[in-house]
Formats: sequence, structure tokens, C-alpha cells
Amino acid sequence: MNVSTRTHLVDGLFFAVGLLGPAAVTVVLVSGGGHERDYVFIYLGLVAVLGIFRGVWPALLAAATSFLLVDFFFVSPTGTLTIASEEDIVNLVAFLATASIIGALASRRRRAQLAAEALARQLNHLNAELVHLNKQQAEAAQAALRLAISEEQVRTLRETDRLRRELLANVSHELRTPLATILSESTDPSATRSSAPNLARLSTIASEARRLQRLVDDILDMARIEGGALDLELEPLRLADAFASAAERLRRSSPDRKVTWNPEAARIDVLADWDRLGQILDNLLGNADRFGPPETAIECTGEADGPGLVSVRVHDHGPGVAPDLRERIFERFVRGETEADRNGRSGGGLGLAIVKGLVEAHAGTLVYEDGADGATFRITLPRPEESDEPDPSDRG
Repeated sequence: MNVSTRTHLVDGLFFAVGLLGPAAVTVVLVSGGGHERDYVFIYLGLVAVLGIFRGVWPALLAAATSFLLVDFFFVSPTGTLTIASEEDIVNLVAFLATASIIGALASRRRRAQLAAEALARQLNHLNAELVHLNKQQAEAAQAALRLAISEEQVRTLRETDRLRRELLANVSHELRTPLATILSESTDPSATRSSAPNLARLSTIASEARRLQRLVDDILDMARIEGGALDLELEPLRLADAFASAAERLRRSSPDRKVTWNPEAARIDVLADWDRLGQILDNLLGNADRFGPPETAIECTGEADGPGLVSVRVHDHGPGVAPDLRERIFERFVRGETEADRNGRSGGGLGLAIVKGLVEAHAGTLVYEDGADGATFRITLPRPEESDEPDPSDRG
């Protein structure tokens, strides 16, 4: 119910009181057997009350009704509406004057009260708007501050990323340059004219330099992964081609190791960076070569794994991963010891950590699956959207 409707209802109620109130007073007085003219003051009190609380018009209505009822019931001759004396005229004037004066004063007071209430409502509304505006301004200021802080953080991160990339490039150059010199000098064909002891020393230097170079490459790759500085060129790649290339590279260091896969089952595409996918498979095959017995094969498989994913497994027939290492096998510098380690063929302990970082950079996962016969490492890689169509850029 709005304010206007409520006001109209209240006005109607007071007009009804102005009409019915004197009648009710009359019923009470008549039933009590009274016939005094002084009862007029009771009616005047009712008129005054109406004038005070609701203004002129309800008071005038009550005054007129009261005069008629007093004249009819209490002024001789009773039962008639006559003005028999000057007192009756005085009563009428008293009723009307009381109603008019008190009603006028009450109306002025009421108008002032209504104006004050309207002003109070307006002030409350304005205050609410001001509070809302202040809140919006405060929120805008906080948002501007957060934006400025975010922009500063972005600039800092960009600068940090730039410095990290420059540091990696400089470290890569400074470490690889002397290693390249050592390798070129120790493997120079002219050095074959040296004596057998010198040749043995040169071979040892070259072997250790290659080992150090692999360690440097692993450390730099780990730094790129942890620093988010990897640049991937994603493209649809045939998994069978990646298996074949990785097997060929392993054959150079382990000619007797056999790597098997089903060419038909591996004719499935993955969305990956060719060089980084090769690095992932090289590390997994190298790890399987270290732990698998020499006469056993390394088995590679690939299959669709749910919508948009491919599962790749590399399985060896070695002893598997020790239970106490399974929770930490993908951490840096965590590795199990094999006979090859004791013979100087140990890895740097970064291979699986690098694989995990590279796979996750492809939005994939890496898990270890324990089995009765050896260990299996499973990675998931995304599939290209049109993976069912033959890839014209298959690598042979």
C-alpha cells in the first residue's frame, strides 16, 4: 500500500469519527438519563480532539453533528431542531469557532509535520544515494588501485622473464662454448696419432665432456621449465614417427637395445612440439635402457584415451621403481641406482623431472604404473582436432 492510499484511508476514518463520534457520545449520555446543556463541553472536547489530530474539516463535521444532536436531545423543547434562546446561538458559535480555530491551527501544524516528514524522507533518500555513491567511489578507487598494482606486477614479471631469458642465454653460451672446445679438441682426428695412453685420456675427456654437456643441457631445460620460459611450437605429429626417431637415437648409444611398437596402433596423431616430444621419449627410453636387462626390449604403445587425449606408455623389463622412491620419482635429483650407475653411466637425476615438466607444458600428465614385470611410465598428450585424418606432414 502506497503513501497516498494510506493517507486517504486515514482521512476517511477521521471523517467517520467526526460523523459517528458525536452520535456515540449522545447514545451514552441519553442512556444515562441526562438532559443537561452542559454536556456541550463533552462534544466540544471531541471536536477539539479531531481538530488537533486531523484538521479543520473533520472538526467542522463533528461540530455540526454535535450541535444538531445537542439541540435535538438536550435543548428544550427536546425532540425538535429549534434555536430557542441566545445560549443555543452561543453553543453553535462555540462549536464552529472551536472547530475552526483548533482545526486551522492543527492543519497548519499537520502541514508543517507532513512537510517535515517529506523533507526527512528526501534527506534519507539523498543520504542513501550519497552513501551508495561514496561506496561506488571507494570501490572504483580500490579497483583502480588493484589495477595499478596488477599492471606493476605484470611489468615486473615481464622484466623478470626478460632477465631470466637473458640469463639462460648467457649461461647457455658461457657453459656450452668451453664444452664444445673440449669436445672438438679431444675428438680431433689429428689426435689419433697420439700414443695409446694419450688416446685413452682423450677418450675419457671426451666422454666426461659429453656427460657434462648433457648435465648442463638438463639443468638449463629444468630452469626453463621452472621459469615458464619454454617456447613450444605445437603441431599435429604422428606418434609412430616420434617412436621411430627416438629409437634411432637410442640405437647410437645402445646399439644392442631393441625398441618395439605396433606401427598400425601408433598411427595416431598428437598435438606437440616435435623437438620436445623427442626429448620426452629420449629421456623415457634412456631411463628404460638403464634399468632394463640388456637382452630385453623396450615396449612403446600409444592409444586414444578419452576425448581429445592420447596415452603413451614406455615399458621396460627391469626391477621397477623401489616403493620408497615412487612418491618422489619425479622430483629433481631423485634416482635409483643400477649396475650402469656404478660403472659410470649414471644420469643426473633430472630426466624424469624434465619429462614431467615438458609433458605438463603440453597440458598432459605423467604417472608411474607398477607391474609384475618391470616399470611403465604413462604420459598423456592432447590430440589435434582433426586427428583421424592422415597427416600430410608425417615424418619418415
